[in-house]
Amino acid sequence: MTPTRRMALVGGLAAALWRLGARARGDAPAPAAEGIFNFEAAPARLQLAPAPAEPAAAYAYAGAIPGPPIRLTQGEELRLKFANKLAEPTTLSFPGLRAANSAAGIAGLTQERLKPGASADIRFTPPDSGFNLYLPRAGSTDASQQGRGLFGPIIVDEAKAPDVDFDAAVVLSDWNVDASGRIKDDFADPVISRGSGRKCEVVFANGAAAPFTLKARPGARVRLRLGSAATARLATVAIDGARTLIVAVDGQPSEPFEPLNNQFPIGPGARFELMFDMPHNLGAGVRLDLHGAGGDDRPFIALMPEGEPVASRSEPSRLAANPRLPSEIALESARRCDFTINGGGSAPFAINGVPFADWAPKPAYVIPRGQPAVFAIVNKTAVVQAIRLWGHVARLLHSMDDGWEPYWRDTFLIQPGRTAHVAFVADNPGKWPLESAIPEHRAAGVGAWFQVG
Repeated sequence: MTPTRRMALVGGLAAALWRLGARARGDAPAPAAEGIFNFEAAPARLQLAPAPAEPAAAYAYAGAIPGPPIRLTQGEELRLKFANKLAEPTTLSFPGLRAANSAAGIAGLTQERLKPGASADIRFTPPDSGFNLYLPRAGSTDASQQGRGLFGPIIVDEAKAPDVDFDAAVVLSDWNVDASGRIKDDFADPVISRGSGRKCEVVFANGAAAPFTLKARPGARVRLRLGSAATARLATVAIDGARTLIVAVDGQPSEPFEPLNNQFPIGPGARFELMFDMPHNLGAGVRLDLHGAGGDDRPFIALMPEGEPVASRSEPSRLAANPRLPSEIALESARRCDFTINGGGSAPFAINGVPFADWAPKPAYVIPRGQPAVFAIVNKTAVVQAIRLWGHVARLLHSMDDGWEPYWRDTFLIQPGRTAHVAFVADNPGKWPLESAIPEHRAAGVGAWFQVG
């Protein structure tokens, strides 16, 4: 691979684009052939507690936790040779990309599970620009694999980059650590999986314990990409020090909007892109904190001023809309599909009365390609459900049937006793899951699939 290619794997990105924290002990990817990179899931070690605690046994993609950034320019093909060096099956999946069904990496539905010691070639061209995460999608072991370190960012740059001075990506993760600094093996605990999921005490931003510090010039226009790889943490991101616009949600550009009270919720698998200008005041910075249930508040990211000031801009922050997405969805001709989630506690979760164990032989619904669809998702459980729509992005409809939110989503937080209505055009053929973005909940029964085409 020549240095001029835009896909960055070895060593991360330039410092202004990605500040990778702790590096796990492992091997960096190496070229397998011209333009193709070796990329493996393997055991690793990561320091989660202060010395004298030993580094914890973990998993890593290409020797890094988070896995190294994969960076492409829109229209560029991703080419990896993925090897499984774990002692259990796995896959490499790309849930945020509207890629072809054959490239989704969904074990048992779109491909076989990759056995220990096996490898597979991954080649596809992402259709959209945007910021997303790559994750394992092998089945009941997903919580353990993701919770031990298998996650990482993938960035597909726009053909014409927006006018920003500083571009950073930060991935949130959290960890349950015992007194010896090891990762607690509570991934299959039914009390946890049938409840709200794993709520971990140690919070990381990229590869080190939060807070994470970045430095930008006073007045600089910042593009900050946030993704949550925590398996179950629900948090509110609170921003202090700058007027902030959300310009993309779940990998898709949105109409720029200010978060209410400078706060927004972030759940498992969600991605947000923020734009703001650093203060010009000497010494003034921007802070992002995490607010959690029961007063579980903690600092997350600090952007501090450094260097010469940047002149103020008059034009607003925004990203170009994705021309591949429809400007309107014909709701009057949409196919309605109903999904009810119940169970939990002493019983498994279920969708429409069926607990997910493995993929059913028949889809819950068959939707013709190009057909508008509305999914009505009812949460009759006692906990928040984080639902992921694969292969597509959808508009979240207003509860009063008077329109939709000004952004696209593929992950949805649904409070207990509430219903979410999401609308999309089923334009990506194949077999697609509608399932929990919380891997513990998937293992406990929250999963189904639908067919497009």
